[in-house]
Amino acid sequence: MKLRQTAVPQPATSGRLLLACLGLWWAGHGHAATDLTSLSLEQLLQVSVVGASKYEQKLNQVAAAVSVITRQEIRAFGWRTLSEALSSLPGVYGSYDRQYSYLGTRGFGLPKDYNTRILVTINGNRVNDPVYDQGMTGRELPIDLALVERIEFIPGPGGAVYGQNAMFGVVNLVTRDGEQIDGGRLALATQQPQRLREVRATWGKQWANGVDAVVSVSGLRAAGENRYHDFGDAAVAGVASGMDAERDRELFVRLAAGNWSFDWVDGKRHKDDPRGAARSDPLVSGQFIQDQTTMMQLQYERRSADDKLALSAKVFAGRYRYLGAFVYDRDRLNSPTWGEWQGAEARLVSQAFAGHKLMLGLEVQQNTRLDQSALSTADPASNVELKGSSRRLGLYAQDEWQLHPAWVATLGLRADQNAATGTQFSPRAGLIWQASANSTAKALYGRAHRAPNVYERDFDDVVSQRRNLQLGGETIDTLELNWDQRVGDALTVRAAFYRWTLQGLIVQGVVAGTEIGQYQTGADVTAQGLELSADQLWPSGARLRASLALQKTHFADATLAVNSPRVLSKLHLSAPLPWAGLVVGYGVQHDSRRLSHDGRYLGGYVVSNLNLMTTALGRGVELSLAVRNLFDKRYAHPAGAGDWQNAIDQDGRSARAEILFKF
Repeated sequence: MKLRQTAVPQPATSGRLLLACLGLWWAGHGHAATDLTSLSLEQLLQVSVVGASKYEQKLNQVAAAVSVITRQEIRAFGWRTLSEALSSLPGVYGSYDRQYSYLGTRGFGLPKDYNTRILVTINGNRVNDPVYDQGMTGRELPIDLALVERIEFIPGPGGAVYGQNAMFGVVNLVTRDGEQIDGGRLALATQQPQRLREVRATWGKQWANGVDAVVSVSGLRAAGENRYHDFGDAAVAGVASGMDAERDRELFVRLAAGNWSFDWVDGKRHKDDPRGAARSDPLVSGQFIQDQTTMMQLQYERRSADDKLALSAKVFAGRYRYLGAFVYDRDRLNSPTWGEWQGAEARLVSQAFAGHKLMLGLEVQQNTRLDQSALSTADPASNVELKGSSRRLGLYAQDEWQLHPAWVATLGLRADQNAATGTQFSPRAGLIWQASANSTAKALYGRAHRAPNVYERDFDDVVSQRRNLQLGGETIDTLELNWDQRVGDALTVRAAFYRWTLQGLIVQGVVAGTEIGQYQTGADVTAQGLELSADQLWPSGARLRASLALQKTHFADATLAVNSPRVLSKLHLSAPLPWAGLVVGYGVQHDSRRLSHDGRYLGGYVVSNLNLMTTALGRGVELSLAVRNLFDKRYAHPAGAGDWQNAIDQDGRSARAEILFKF
């Protein structure tokens, strides 16, 4: 049983502004670029994405406001988790409750929702597990971010192509191949004050016969921080000493030859609980959560000689294991959960008809094991063990229709069938106008559906949660307008306006006349927002990304949504410096205040992060230093409705050093 529940903005200080101004001054001057910052605007605009339609498309052809985070950016800013990287994008914001990392997108981010409404994939292989639907974005993600070549973020509903979970966005991680790595890598890192140690060993190669291979193993161990916690109604407060430790390890294998490719991903994370999650006994050591995810896929792709027909097929399988250990009234409650799944997908893309790119796909997934337990050490007679299985089937089609040299329409529809919600349809429509070589306008509509997962619908331990077999699914409808403009040879700007309505929101309530929890259908939610962004490059290799998001999210009764900042502003600068081959990555992000569950606002904040890197130490040696929360800002994120705390304090300043050897 995974335990879950659903101040005024501050300006930048003079120190932050000084750093930003210095960075911009260096950016405008010519310094030798490195491979960290050497992408030109033409290269960035020509990057292909596969996450939007499951086949390659240029950015201006995609019926969505796609953002791509490159490997160069990941290295330049020193990002170590997917949540850190995605939080640099317009309209995306993160939360952390000392168990998991969560993402809010376009004004919606319920605390402890486990990212069930965002689909995460690795090379197109679904990461969201079939028990909790969790889209992993923190260290629980079963792959090291250093192995990622690019991150594709497709905001808005992707249900017409992907079905389940793709409500607020699709995140696709494209990994590096052996040709790109071409040798061995050994990385060693440490971080303070968390007393973190990290190691990663990677090898990749492509042989003359075209066989390509990557193997990587990584591990992390951290003692964490000793932080003060006030447990509110429990009338307990104190320092959780030695209770924030973390262990993490990953294995990644990729083999490719000809039309075939094979991926194996395995990750295991153990995180101690310092804050009495879900009202477990405060300041009791030995409480923890543990996640292990194993995934594989075998893919086959082939194109016809005239390139007008492309066939893709894959088989996939996965296993997810969760273990939570918590103490209630001195009784240790263990909650082992096990999910196993297998499936297959076949997809055909045809350009045989002039002006049309047609796609037809079929996907089936059999969840052969969906086991949930709540085991008491003091009272075994009260143990709950639930076993289950399920199947989902999806059939989808899409037509990318060239109406005119300047006009392209995208029409798509997916039908999904499962036992919980029956058959549901997810349509998609987009109209793209290439107004000029430098201007692109997009009008988009999409619908996505999410069926309740087995934890929300079926889990029942009588004491803390009752099942709800009548629980329905969620549906979101989104309208969006986008304008992309290229200004000169080095600047692109984007404006995106959206409005979405979510019906059938699944929330945690209580059984009538009791205090026992139950997942129920809540009120409808509506949001509207505006996202403005700019991307500037200089001949020196420097790059500046800036964005402003204005968003408002409210329920049908006009109540504002929890954990939904009205304003998000961001600036990220990477640039080579004139000393010792250094490259600097500096990011500053402002989140306005957020409403918490008790009706109070948590103050807005500005957080800066700095990363310095050099390759001048010697051939094949890289050294980097990252300082998170550079100005040691104190801030907090909203906690879940069932937690002791109303807010979870975030980390102060930390420093991470890494040395990488290439051989």
